[in-house]
Amino acid sequence: MGPIQNPFALQKPLKLTICYTETCNLSCQHCYADCSSEKASAELSSAEWNRFLDEIAELGVVYLYIEGGEPFHRPDFLPFLASASNRFFTEIRTNGTLITRDITARLKEIGVGIVLVDILSPHAKVHDYFTGMQGSHARACEAVTYLVEAGIETQLLTILNRKNVDDLQGYIDLAHRLGVKTAGVLRPYPLGRFKYRWNEFSLSLDEMHAALDSLRLPAGMKLMQSWHPNDGNSCWQMAAVNAFGDSIGCAYLREYVDYGNIKNVSFMETWDHPLYRELRSGRVKETCPSCSSSQGSHGGCRSTAYAFHGAWDAPDPFDRTLNHGVDLRVLPEWLLQPHPKPPGPPR
Repeated sequence: MGPIQNPFALQKPLKLTICYTETCNLSCQHCYADCSSEKASAELSSAEWNRFLDEIAELGVVYLYIEGGEPFHRPDFLPFLASASNRFFTEIRTNGTLITRDITARLKEIGVGIVLVDILSPHAKVHDYFTGMQGSHARACEAVTYLVEAGIETQLLTILNRKNVDDLQGYIDLAHRLGVKTAGVLRPYPLGRFKYRWNEFSLSLDEMHAALDSLRLPAGMKLMQSWHPNDGNSCWQMAAVNAFGDSIGCAYLREYVDYGNIKNVSFMETWDHPLYRELRSGRVKETCPSCSSSQGSHGGCRSTAYAFHGAWDAPDPFDRTLNHGVDLRVLPEWLLQPHPKPPGPPR
Protein backbone atom coordinates (compact mmCIF):
# COMPACT_ATOMS: atom_id res chain seq x y z
CA MET A 1 0.00 0.00 0.00
CA GLY A 2 1.29 3.46 -0.85
CA PRO A 3 1.92 6.30 1.58
CA ILE A 4 -0.99 7.91 3.38
CA GLN A 5 -1.96 11.05 1.47
CA ASN A 6 -3.53 13.00 4.32
CA PRO A 7 -0.83 15.59 5.18
CA PHE A 8 -1.98 15.60 8.81
CA ALA A 9 -1.93 11.81 9.27
CA LEU A 10 0.55 10.76 11.93
CA GLN A 11 3.29 8.20 11.49
CA LYS A 12 2.83 7.26 15.14
CA PRO A 13 -0.02 8.11 17.52
CA LEU A 14 0.28 10.94 20.04
CA LYS A 15 -3.04 10.12 21.73
CA LEU A 16 -4.28 6.68 22.68
CA THR A 17 -7.46 5.41 24.32
CA ILE A 18 -7.53 2.26 26.39
CA CYS A 19 -10.66 0.53 27.64
CA TYR A 20 -9.06 -0.76 30.84
CA THR A 21 -11.92 -3.11 31.66
CA GLU A 22 -15.38 -4.05 30.45
CA THR A 23 -16.57 -4.64 34.01
CA CYS A 24 -18.81 -2.08 35.66
CA ASN A 25 -20.80 -1.65 38.86
CA LEU A 26 -23.71 -0.18 36.88
CA SER A 27 -25.93 -1.64 34.18
CA CYS A 28 -26.59 1.35 31.96
CA GLN A 29 -29.26 1.05 29.29
CA HIS A 30 -27.13 3.03 26.87
CA CYS A 31 -23.81 1.22 27.48
CA TYR A 32 -21.72 1.06 24.30
CA ALA A 33 -19.63 -1.85 25.60
CA ASP A 34 -22.47 -3.99 27.01
CA CYS A 35 -20.55 -4.27 30.29
CA SER A 36 -21.18 -6.65 33.18
CA SER A 37 -20.02 -6.82 36.79
CA GLU A 38 -17.94 -9.96 36.18
CA LYS A 39 -14.42 -9.72 34.79
CA ALA A 40 -13.85 -11.80 31.68
CA SER A 41 -10.79 -14.03 31.84
CA ALA A 42 -9.60 -12.73 28.47
CA GLU A 43 -9.15 -9.16 29.73
CA LEU A 44 -5.57 -7.93 29.79
CA SER A 45 -3.86 -8.38 33.13
CA SER A 46 -2.21 -5.42 34.86
CA ALA A 47 1.17 -6.86 33.82
CA GLU A 48 0.07 -6.99 30.18
CA TRP A 49 -1.24 -3.44 30.36
CA ASN A 50 2.03 -2.24 31.88
CA ARG A 51 4.04 -3.93 29.12
CA PHE A 52 1.83 -2.09 26.66
CA LEU A 53 2.57 1.20 28.44
CA ASP A 54 6.28 0.52 27.97
CA GLU A 55 5.71 -0.02 24.26
CA ILE A 56 3.67 3.11 23.61
CA ALA A 57 5.96 5.27 25.76
CA GLU A 58 8.81 4.32 23.44
CA LEU A 59 6.62 5.35 20.49
CA GLY A 60 6.22 8.84 21.93
CA VAL A 61 2.55 8.70 22.94
CA VAL A 62 1.77 11.78 25.05
CA TYR A 63 -1.92 11.53 26.00
CA LEU A 64 -3.56 8.44 27.49
CA TYR A 65 -7.36 8.42 27.76
CA ILE A 66 -8.65 5.66 30.04
CA GLU A 67 -12.23 4.42 30.04
CA GLY A 68 -14.16 1.20 30.53
CA GLY A 69 -16.42 -0.24 31.60
CA GLU A 70 -15.71 1.49 34.86
CA PRO A 71 -11.94 1.73 35.45
CA PHE A 72 -12.31 2.04 39.23
CA HIS A 73 -14.19 -1.26 39.32
CA ARG A 74 -10.92 -3.15 38.80
CA PRO A 75 -8.96 -3.44 42.08
CA ASP A 76 -5.63 -2.99 40.28
CA PHE A 77 -6.59 0.28 38.61
CA LEU A 78 -4.96 2.83 40.93
CA PRO A 79 -1.49 1.21 40.79
CA PHE A 80 -1.82 1.04 37.01
CA LEU A 81 -2.91 4.69 36.87
CA ALA A 82 0.07 5.74 38.98
CA SER A 83 2.40 4.00 36.54
CA ALA A 84 0.62 5.55 33.55
CA SER A 85 0.58 9.06 35.00
CA ASN A 86 4.35 8.96 35.43
CA ARG A 87 4.71 8.70 31.66
CA PHE A 88 1.63 10.25 30.05
CA PHE A 89 -0.92 13.00 30.51
CA THR A 90 -3.81 10.87 31.75
CA GLU A 91 -7.55 11.38 31.43
CA ILE A 92 -10.13 9.09 33.02
CA ARG A 93 -13.78 8.67 32.06
CA THR A 94 -15.83 7.33 34.95
CA ASN A 95 -19.39 7.06 36.25
CA GLY A 96 -18.11 8.57 39.50
CA THR A 97 -19.94 6.27 41.88
CA LEU A 98 -16.78 4.62 43.22
CA ILE A 99 -14.80 7.82 43.82
CA THR A 100 -14.47 8.60 47.54
CA ARG A 101 -12.55 11.33 49.35
CA ASP A 102 -9.69 8.89 49.89
CA ILE A 103 -9.58 7.93 46.21
CA THR A 104 -9.71 11.62 45.28
CA ALA A 105 -6.69 12.26 47.49
CA ARG A 106 -4.88 9.40 45.76
CA LEU A 107 -5.75 10.81 42.32
CA LYS A 108 -4.32 14.16 43.39
CA GLU A 109 -1.15 12.45 44.61
CA ILE A 110 -0.83 10.47 41.38
CA GLY A 111 -1.21 13.62 39.30
CA VAL A 112 -4.04 12.59 37.00
CA GLY A 113 -4.68 15.18 34.29
CA ILE A 114 -8.47 15.24 33.83
CA VAL A 115 -11.38 13.25 35.25
CA LEU A 116 -14.56 13.14 33.15
CA VAL A 117 -17.73 12.11 34.96
CA ASP A 118 -20.89 10.99 33.15
CA ILE A 119 -24.08 12.72 34.32
CA LEU A 120 -27.07 11.68 32.19
CA SER A 121 -29.53 14.21 33.59
CA PRO A 122 -29.76 16.97 36.18
CA HIS A 123 -32.56 14.93 37.75
CA ALA A 124 -31.63 11.97 39.93
CA LYS A 125 -34.68 9.96 38.87
CA VAL A 126 -33.76 10.15 35.17
CA HIS A 127 -30.05 9.52 35.69
CA ASP A 128 -30.73 6.54 37.96
CA TYR A 129 -33.18 5.19 35.37
CA PHE A 130 -30.35 5.11 32.84
CA THR A 131 -27.80 3.52 35.16
CA GLY A 132 -30.07 1.02 36.89
CA MET A 133 -28.76 2.04 40.32
CA GLN A 134 -30.74 4.13 42.76
CA GLY A 135 -28.51 6.77 44.26
CA SER A 136 -25.99 6.75 41.40
CA HIS A 137 -26.76 10.39 40.56
CA ALA A 138 -26.09 11.54 44.11
CA ARG A 139 -22.84 9.57 44.25
CA ALA A 140 -21.65 10.92 40.90
CA CYS A 141 -22.36 14.51 41.96
CA GLU A 142 -20.59 13.87 45.27
CA ALA A 143 -17.55 12.60 43.38
CA VAL A 144 -17.50 15.74 41.24
CA THR A 145 -17.58 17.85 44.41
CA TYR A 146 -14.61 15.93 45.86
CA LEU A 147 -12.63 16.28 42.64
CA VAL A 148 -13.30 19.99 42.20
CA GLU A 149 -12.45 20.70 45.85
CA ALA A 150 -9.16 18.82 45.41
CA GLY A 151 -8.23 21.01 42.46
CA ILE A 152 -8.35 18.18 39.91
CA GLU A 153 -9.58 19.31 36.50
CA THR A 154 -13.03 17.80 36.20
CA GLN A 155 -15.44 17.73 33.28
CA LEU A 156 -18.98 16.45 32.91
CA LEU A 157 -20.23 14.36 30.00
CA THR A 158 -23.73 13.51 28.87
CA ILE A 159 -25.10 11.63 25.87
CA LEU A 160 -27.94 13.55 24.22
CA ASN A 161 -31.09 11.47 23.75
CA ARG A 162 -34.89 11.49 23.92
CA LYS A 163 -34.98 11.09 27.72
CA ASN A 164 -32.76 14.07 28.59
CA VAL A 165 -33.07 16.50 25.68
CA ASP A 166 -35.60 18.70 27.50
CA ASP A 167 -33.26 18.99 30.49
CA LEU A 168 -30.09 19.89 28.62
CA GLN A 169 -29.99 23.42 30.02
CA GLY A 170 -30.49 21.96 33.48
CA TYR A 171 -27.45 19.74 32.90
CA ILE A 172 -25.36 22.80 32.04
CA ASP A 173 -26.66 24.61 35.11
CA LEU A 174 -25.82 21.59 37.30
CA ALA A 175 -22.27 21.56 35.97
CA HIS A 176 -21.96 25.24 36.85
CA ARG A 177 -23.28 24.69 40.39
CA LEU A 178 -20.79 21.86 40.90
CA GLY A 179 -17.93 24.15 39.91
CA VAL A 180 -17.14 22.44 36.61
CA LYS A 181 -15.74 24.61 33.81
CA THR A 182 -16.28 22.22 30.88
CA ALA A 183 -19.46 20.29 30.11
CA GLY A 184 -19.61 17.85 27.23
CA VAL A 185 -22.70 16.96 25.19
CA LEU A 186 -21.97 13.86 23.15
CA ARG A 187 -23.78 12.41 20.16
CA PRO A 188 -25.34 8.95 20.54
CA TYR A 189 -23.67 6.01 18.82
CA PRO A 190 -25.54 2.84 17.76
CA LEU A 191 -23.32 0.47 19.73
CA GLY A 192 -23.76 -2.07 22.51
CA ARG A 193 -27.04 -1.88 24.40
CA PHE A 194 -27.81 1.56 23.04
CA LYS A 195 -28.55 0.33 19.52
CA TYR A 196 -31.23 -2.04 20.84
CA ARG A 197 -32.94 0.93 22.57
CA TRP A 198 -32.40 3.27 19.63
CA ASN A 199 -36.09 3.67 18.81
CA GLU A 200 -36.74 4.73 22.40
CA PHE A 201 -33.79 7.09 22.83
CA SER A 202 -32.94 8.54 19.41
CA LEU A 203 -33.62 12.07 18.17
CA SER A 204 -33.74 13.63 14.74
CA LEU A 205 -30.80 15.77 13.66
CA ASP A 206 -32.98 18.89 13.81
CA GLU A 207 -34.05 18.06 17.38
CA MET A 208 -30.45 17.63 18.47
CA HIS A 209 -29.29 20.88 16.92
CA ALA A 210 -32.29 22.78 18.29
CA ALA A 211 -31.36 21.63 21.79
CA LEU A 212 -27.72 22.62 21.31
CA ASP A 213 -28.59 25.98 19.78
CA SER A 214 -30.85 26.86 22.70
CA LEU A 215 -28.17 26.43 25.37
CA ARG A 216 -27.10 29.40 27.47
CA LEU A 217 -23.63 28.95 28.90
CA PRO A 218 -22.71 30.61 32.20
CA ALA A 219 -19.73 32.94 32.03
CA GLY A 220 -16.48 31.02 32.00
CA MET A 221 -18.02 27.68 31.00
CA LYS A 222 -16.91 25.80 27.89
CA LEU A 223 -19.21 23.50 25.92
CA MET A 224 -17.63 20.42 24.38
CA GLN A 225 -19.91 18.82 21.79
CA SER A 226 -19.55 16.07 19.22
CA TRP A 227 -21.49 17.20 16.19
CA HIS A 228 -19.58 17.83 13.00
CA PRO A 229 -18.14 20.30 12.10
CA ASN A 230 -17.20 20.89 15.74
CA ASP A 231 -16.10 17.27 16.06
CA GLY A 232 -14.62 16.05 12.82
CA ASN A 233 -13.01 12.91 11.48
CA SER A 234 -10.15 12.28 13.91
CA CYS A 235 -9.20 8.83 12.58
CA TRP A 236 -5.98 10.36 11.24
CA GLN A 237 -4.71 10.73 14.81
CA MET A 238 -6.67 8.15 16.82
CA ALA A 239 -5.58 4.90 18.41
CA ALA A 240 -7.46 2.68 20.83
CA VAL A 241 -7.10 -0.72 22.46
CA ASN A 242 -9.97 -2.54 24.15
CA ALA A 243 -9.92 -4.52 27.39
CA PHE A 244 -8.98 -7.72 25.55
CA GLY A 245 -6.02 -6.23 23.69
CA ASP A 246 -7.69 -5.68 20.33
CA SER A 247 -6.43 -2.63 18.46
CA ILE A 248 -9.60 -0.87 17.26
CA GLY A 249 -8.46 2.61 16.26
CA CYS A 250 -11.27 4.39 18.11
CA ALA A 251 -13.59 3.27 20.90
CA TYR A 252 -16.55 4.08 18.65
CA LEU A 253 -15.32 1.55 16.08
CA ARG A 254 -15.33 -1.28 18.62
CA GLU A 255 -17.97 -3.37 16.83
CA TYR A 256 -16.67 -2.82 13.31
CA VAL A 257 -12.89 -3.32 13.23
CA ASP A 258 -10.08 -5.41 14.70
CA TYR A 259 -6.58 -4.53 13.51
CA GLY A 260 -4.84 -7.22 15.56
CA ASN A 261 -4.24 -8.05 19.20
CA ILE A 262 -1.36 -6.58 21.18
CA LYS A 263 -0.92 -9.88 23.00
CA ASN A 264 0.28 -11.38 19.73
CA VAL A 265 1.82 -8.54 17.71
CA SER A 266 3.35 -5.14 18.36
CA PHE A 267 1.03 -2.14 18.38
CA MET A 268 2.77 -0.69 15.31
CA GLU A 269 1.96 -3.85 13.36
CA THR A 270 -1.73 -3.15 14.03
CA TRP A 271 -1.19 0.52 13.15
CA ASP A 272 -0.05 -0.63 9.71
CA HIS A 273 -3.22 -2.69 9.04
CA PRO A 274 -4.56 -1.81 5.54
CA LEU A 275 -7.98 -0.65 6.78
CA TYR A 276 -6.42 1.37 9.61
CA ARG A 277 -4.16 3.09 7.08
CA GLU A 278 -7.13 3.75 4.82
CA LEU A 279 -9.12 5.42 7.59
CA ARG A 280 -6.14 7.59 8.48
CA SER A 281 -5.81 8.66 4.85
CA GLY A 282 -8.85 10.93 5.10
CA ARG A 283 -10.18 9.81 1.73
CA VAL A 284 -13.95 10.35 1.69
CA LYS A 285 -16.61 10.70 -1.01
CA GLU A 286 -17.73 14.12 0.13
CA THR A 287 -16.16 16.78 2.31
CA CYS A 288 -17.84 19.32 4.52
CA PRO A 289 -17.52 22.93 3.30
CA SER A 290 -18.15 24.31 6.79
CA CYS A 291 -15.59 22.13 8.59
CA SER A 292 -14.20 23.97 11.61
CA SER A 293 -10.72 22.56 11.07
CA SER A 294 -8.49 21.90 8.11
CA GLN A 295 -6.61 19.22 10.02
CA GLY A 296 -7.74 16.18 8.11
CA SER A 297 -11.24 16.17 9.55
CA HIS A 298 -13.24 16.34 6.33
CA GLY A 299 -16.19 13.99 6.11
CA GLY A 300 -16.97 13.67 9.81
CA CYS A 301 -16.98 10.63 12.08
CA ARG A 302 -16.17 7.32 10.38
CA SER A 303 -18.12 5.26 12.92
CA THR A 304 -21.49 6.87 12.22
CA ALA A 305 -20.73 7.12 8.50
CA TYR A 306 -20.18 3.37 8.40
CA ALA A 307 -23.13 2.60 10.68
CA PHE A 308 -25.68 4.42 8.53
CA HIS A 309 -24.17 3.89 5.06
CA GLY A 310 -22.12 0.68 5.33
CA ALA A 311 -19.12 2.34 3.65
CA TRP A 312 -15.95 3.76 5.20
CA ASP A 313 -15.73 6.69 2.78
CA ALA A 314 -19.37 7.77 3.22
CA PRO A 315 -20.39 11.14 4.70
CA ASP A 316 -21.24 11.52 8.37
CA PRO A 317 -25.05 11.86 8.64
CA PHE A 318 -24.71 13.83 11.89
CA ASP A 319 -23.33 16.72 9.80
CA ARG A 320 -26.17 18.95 8.61
CA THR A 321 -24.47 19.66 5.27
CA LEU A 322 -23.78 15.97 4.58
CA ASN A 323 -26.93 14.35 5.99
CA HIS A 324 -28.83 14.22 2.67
CA GLY A 325 -32.13 13.18 4.23
CA VAL A 326 -30.89 10.35 6.48
CA ASP A 327 -33.32 9.84 9.38
CA LEU A 328 -31.09 9.31 12.40
CA ARG A 329 -34.01 7.83 14.33
CA VAL A 330 -34.00 4.72 12.12
CA LEU A 331 -31.09 2.26 12.16
CA PRO A 332 -30.18 0.00 9.23
CA GLU A 333 -31.34 -3.53 10.04
CA TRP A 334 -27.88 -5.06 9.60
CA LEU A 335 -26.60 -3.08 12.60
CA LEU A 336 -28.79 -5.09 14.96
CA GLN A 337 -27.10 -8.38 14.07
CA PRO A 338 -24.71 -9.94 16.64
CA HIS A 339 -21.69 -9.36 14.37
CA PRO A 340 -22.85 -6.48 12.17
CA LYS A 341 -21.71 -6.43 8.57
CA PRO A 342 -23.37 -4.30 5.89
CA PRO A 343 -25.10 -6.04 2.98
CA GLY A 344 -23.33 -6.38 -0.32
CA PRO A 345 -19.61 -6.63 -1.15
CA PRO A 346 -16.99 -5.24 1.27
CA ARG A 347 -16.62 -1.49 0.88
